[in-house]
Amino acid sequence: MKFALNGASRSVEPAAGQCLRTVLRGLGCHGVKKGCDAGDCGACTVLVDGEAVHSCVYPAFRAEGRAITTIEGLGAGAGDLHPMQRAFLAAGAFQCGFCTPGMILTATVLDPAQRRDPAQALKGNICRCTGYRSIRDALLDRVNIDADVPACGRSVPAPAAVPVVTGRARYTMDFPVDGEAGPAPGTPVLHCRLHRSPYPHARIRRIDRTAALAVPGVRLVLTHEDVPARLFSTARHENAHDDPDDTRMLDDVVRFVGQRVAAVVADTEQAAVRACAVLDVEYELLPALLDAECAMLPDAPILHDKPADARIADCRRNVVAELHGGIGDVTAGLDAADVTVDVTYRSQRLQHAHLETHAAVAWQDPDGVLTVRSSTQVPFLVRDALCTVLDLPRERVRVLCERVGGGFGGKQEMLVEDIVACAALRLGRAVGIEYSREEAFIGAAGRHAMLVRVRLGATRDGVLTAMAMDVLSDTGAYGNHAPGVLFHGCGESVGVYRCANKWIDGVSVYTNTPPAGAFRGYGLSQTNYAIESAMDELAEALDLDPILLREQNIVRPGDAMVSFDSAEHDVEYGSYGLDQCLALVRGALDRDAGLQAPQGEEWAVGAGIALGMIDTIPPRGHLSQARVSLEPDGSVTLHVGTAEFGNGTSTVHVQFAAAILSVPPDRIHLSQSDTAQLGYDTGAFGSTGTVVAGLATVRACEALRRDLVAVAAMRLGVPEADCVLQDGAVHSGTRAVSYAALAGAAADSDMTLQGFGETTGSPRSVAFNVQGFRVAVNRVTGELRILHSIHAADAGRVINPAQCVGQIEGGVAQAVGAALTERMVIAPGGAIANPSFRNYHVPRMADIPLTEVVFADTFDRLGPFGAKSMSESPFNPVAAALGNAIARATGTRIRATPFRPDSIFRLLAPACPSRPDTGPPSIEAVHPVTDPSGGIAITPT
Repeated sequence: MKFALNGASRSVEPAAGQCLRTVLRGLGCHGVKKGCDAGDCGACTVLVDGEAVHSCVYPAFRAEGRAITTIEGLGAGAGDLHPMQRAFLAAGAFQCGFCTPGMILTATVLDPAQRRDPAQALKGNICRCTGYRSIRDALLDRVNIDADVPACGRSVPAPAAVPVVTGRARYTMDFPVDGEAGPAPGTPVLHCRLHRSPYPHARIRRIDRTAALAVPGVRLVLTHEDVPARLFSTARHENAHDDPDDTRMLDDVVRFVGQRVAAVVADTEQAAVRACAVLDVEYELLPALLDAECAMLPDAPILHDKPADARIADCRRNVVAELHGGIGDVTAGLDAADVTVDVTYRSQRLQHAHLETHAAVAWQDPDGVLTVRSSTQVPFLVRDALCTVLDLPRERVRVLCERVGGGFGGKQEMLVEDIVACAALRLGRAVGIEYSREEAFIGAAGRHAMLVRVRLGATRDGVLTAMAMDVLSDTGAYGNHAPGVLFHGCGESVGVYRCANKWIDGVSVYTNTPPAGAFRGYGLSQTNYAIESAMDELAEALDLDPILLREQNIVRPGDAMVSFDSAEHDVEYGSYGLDQCLALVRGALDRDAGLQAPQGEEWAVGAGIALGMIDTIPPRGHLSQARVSLEPDGSVTLHVGTAEFGNGTSTVHVQFAAAILSVPPDRIHLSQSDTAQLGYDTGAFGSTGTVVAGLATVRACEALRRDLVAVAAMRLGVPEADCVLQDGAVHSGTRAVSYAALAGAAADSDMTLQGFGETTGSPRSVAFNVQGFRVAVNRVTGELRILHSIHAADAGRVINPAQCVGQIEGGVAQAVGAALTERMVIAPGGAIANPSFRNYHVPRMADIPLTEVVFADTFDRLGPFGAKSMSESPFNPVAAALGNAIARATGTRIRATPFRPDSIFRLLAPACPSRPDTGPPSIEAVHPVTDPSGGIAITPT
C-alpha cells in the first residue's frame, strides 16, 4: 500500500483488519493516540485528504493513494506551527495533553461558523481534563497565557506546551528511538495481554496452556503457579500499611469478572490475543456477593479469609475497614433540636476515564537494572512495591514516567507494572502492556459506590445541635484504598461545620465486583453530596436561606480541628477563605447571570449551592525531595520526583525556580518522575504536586540562591547583603557576574553549585470550595438545563491563574458528568455492562456549561508562595449543588446520583397531571442475582 504521510511517500503492507492508527504509530507518528478503539474519543484523529477521521476505526487499506496528515506534519515545516497549534498555545488549551493532537487536527477543518459554536463540530472529541472552556477559547483566538512573564501569579506557558501541540510529547507507549528512556534501539518489545475471569467468584482448578503456547509467536504464559505468592495491595501510599494486603499478582481464586487469571507474552499483540482466547481454564464456581448491603449478613459468602497481618478489619463480616468515632452526645443533641432530618443518599460507581489507559514497559538495562516505564502517578511507590513483591533491592529497580495522559487518582495503583516486570525478568526481553478501553473499565479501579445516611438536628434559629453520618462503602473485590477513602470521606465533610455533637459510623465492605480505588476527592465527593444535600433539606425544614444556614454554622479560624480516626491530626488554618467563597457565590447567583431560562409554564427554575473543605495534603506523611543545579552555560537543571499528568505541577515548579533564581523559564531544564534521578518522592496524588513537591523545589532553589550569592560576593569582594539576583546574574551596584561565570569559578574550585530541598508534608492546611448552580427543569419531560455555574475557590495565592482556573473548570466538568450521566452498571452476572465511552457517557463539549471561577483573597502561611492545593477539591461540592438546585426548582428531591432525565421524569410523574402516573421512582432495575454454583441468592436493593 502506498500513500503520502505528512508530504512524504510511504509504502507499507498492513495486516488483515489493521486500522490506520496502528500503521501510523508503527511509522513513528506517536501523536496519533490510542484512546478508545471505537471511534468515540477522537484522540487518534488524522486528516485523510483533508478530512478529519478517527484512525482507530479507519481500515488501513483505505489509505491507498491518499494523503495522510498527522499532528507531526501539520505545521508548514522548518519548525513553524500551524495557526491552530499557535491558538492552542495562546489559550493554554490542554492539561494532560493526550487529547490535544486530535483536538487540533479536528479544529483545523472547521469553518468560521463552526469555530464560533464548536460544540457539535467537536462532538467526536473528548477532553477529560479541561472542561472544554480553554479549547473554545483557542477556536475563538482568545489569549490566556502571559508569554515570557516568569513571575509567580502570572499565567506562564507549560514547559511542554510546544511538544504537546506538535505531538512530540512522549507518553508511556510512545517508544523512544534513542534507547535513553526505553529498550535499546532495534530491540522489539514483546506484547503482554491478560486472560481475565468470566465469573465473579470462582476457584481455579486447572489451567492448560498447551493451546496457548502453540500459537505462533507466543513466548510465555504466566499463571498463579509461576509468580510470587506474596500478598500485597495494588494501592500505593507512603505507608504501605495503610491498605490491606489482600491481593496476589495472579491468584487461584478470582473475585470479580475481569480479574486477571493469566498473562500471555508474544511477539505481536495479535498472537497474544489469540493465545488468551484459547487458554483452557477450569473453574469451580463459588457463591457471589454483588450487593454491599448484603455483605455483612450472616449467610453472606466470605470473600477473603486472610491472616491477621493482612490488616483486614473483619474477614468474617467482609469488612475491610471501619470507623466509629466522634465528639459529644449525638442522641442528646438530636433530642435538644427543634428540627431534625434523617435522610439517605446513594452515590454510584464511576470510572476515571483518563484518555491514556494503564500501560507499562519493562526491561533490564545493560547493568541488569529492572527498568519500568509506566503511566503512573507514583513512580517511587511503584518501585518500592516491585522490590517487595519481586524481592529485589532498591538499587536494582528503576521506575520512570513519560508524560502521563490523565490520572485523577486512578494511577495511584500498581495494576500493570508487576506483571510486565515479572515477564521481563523471566524472558530477558522488553515486555509491554497497554490496556484497551474495555480493560480500563473492567480491570482498573473506579470510585467507591456509597450509601450514606445523615441525621441532623438544629435549633429553630438554625444552630446545629447534632450531626451523625452512617457510611456503607463498597470497595469491590479488593481493599485497595478502602480504609483511606472511608476515613477521608468521613472527615472534612462533617468537620467543616461547628457542632458540639458529632458521630460517624462507617464501614467499607468487600463485594464480588471490580475494585474501587482512589478517585478525585478520595471519598469526599460521596459524603459531601450527602451532608450538603441534608443541609439543604434542614434549611427547607427550618424555612431558612440555605446559604445563611451554612454561614452561621461553618468552622472559623480558631475552632478546633476534629479528627474522626486515630491518625495524628496535624491540620491547621494556614489561611481561611470559606466566608469569602460563600459571599462570592451568593453574589453571583443574585446577579442572575448566565443563560436565560427557557419560556413555558412547564419549566421550573431554581438555584442551589454546596460547600466543601479539604485537607491540602494526605495524612501520615507525604515526602518529597528536589535538587537544582547550575550548569556550565548558566542554565539551571531542576530534578523533581512528582509526575505530570495534567495537574500542571511542571509549570508551577518552573515558576518557583524562575522566581527564586531570577532565570527565564526557558533556561530551566526540568527532569522529573524518574527514581534514578532523585532520592525520593511519595507521588502526585492528594493535590500534593504544588504544596508538597513545590515546597521541596522552593527550598532547593533557595539553597542554590544562597550559594550563588556567597560565591558572587567573594568574587566581587562585596558583602552578601549587597548582592541582588537579576536576569541570570548576581548584581552589586554597577557590577555583575553572570551565572555562567559563577559556574566556571565553582568548577575551577572543584565546587558544585546546587541546592537540595525536602519536605515531609506536615503540617497541613485546609482549602475551601463553594459551587453554585441555577438550573431549569422541564416538569413534563425531566429535561435539565444548567443556566449558570459559579465556583468560588480558596486556593491561597494563585501561582498560575489560567492553569488553576483550568483545574477548577475540569474538576467541575468531571463532577457534572458524575452528577448527570456517568455510572458503571453492574449486570446481573457481575460484569460491567457499559465498558465504553459510548455507553458510559463521558461528557463532551456540548454537555458541559461554562463555569464562572472566582477566588477568595487569601495567602496560606504553610504553602509555597502562599499557595494551596486545588486539583481535586472542586469536584466535591458539585453533585450536591446540582441536586439542591433541582430540588429548589421542582420541590422534590432525588437522593441518588446520577440525576438523569428519566430519573427526574419518574420523580415528577405523580405531580404532573398532563401524563399518566408512571409509578414510584426507580433509579435502577432490580434483578435477582443467583449464584451459578447453587449457593445463596443476593437481590440488590
